[in-house]
Amino acid sequence: MITLTKEDGPADLTGVTHMSIGVSWDATAGGSGGLVGKLRRKVGTDLDLIAVAMQGADPVRLAGLDSLDPLGNGSLVHSGDNQTGHGDGDDETVTVEFGRVPPNITAIVFVAAAFKKQSAFKNARNISFKVYDATGGSTQQVADIWPSLLTTDNGCAVAKAIREGAGWKLQVINETGKIKQGDEHSLMRFAVSK
Repeated sequence: MITLTKEDGPADLTGVTHMSIGVSWDATAGGSGGLVGKLRRKVGTDLDLIAVAMQGADPVRLAGLDSLDPLGNGSLVHSGDNQTGHGDGDDETVTVEFGRVPPNITAIVFVAAAFKKQSAFKNARNISFKVYDATGGSTQQVADIWPSLLTTDNGCAVAKAIREGAGWKLQVINETGKIKQGDEHSLMRFAVSK
């Protein structure tokens, strides 16, 4: 089993054939009281987990938003869009099967964002990114990454899987930043900078 923290540096994923990253959050009133606060909690907020497949310095495929299998072979799969944060467990997940990732993909950056207009990190509480060793169909949690509640940003670079020779390493990033809502190029520029 591997345990990942930002301070430990990149973790060797030798023996890990499948990895999943999940995001979960709870809806909050976003500072509003009364009827508006109740409505915001009921409606929830929409955060998005996105995996950006890199070819060198260039983003070439995106898993998330409306793309569930961008490599077309099941090696990078998104669970689908949860638009409220309601429900138990992970609200969105991305699973990687490392042995099937095409050889031209050199890295995969995992980003969470309040991407759509009217969504915001401040309207979500208890945001948690969980990393799982999903080898052999298991779901062994190896990291739990929590972004600061004080951020006014709307994006968080969670982690980066980096191809190294025949294997992969995973670096926990946990850095927030600004992404222009609704702009995929802004999202990809943020991912490329990590």
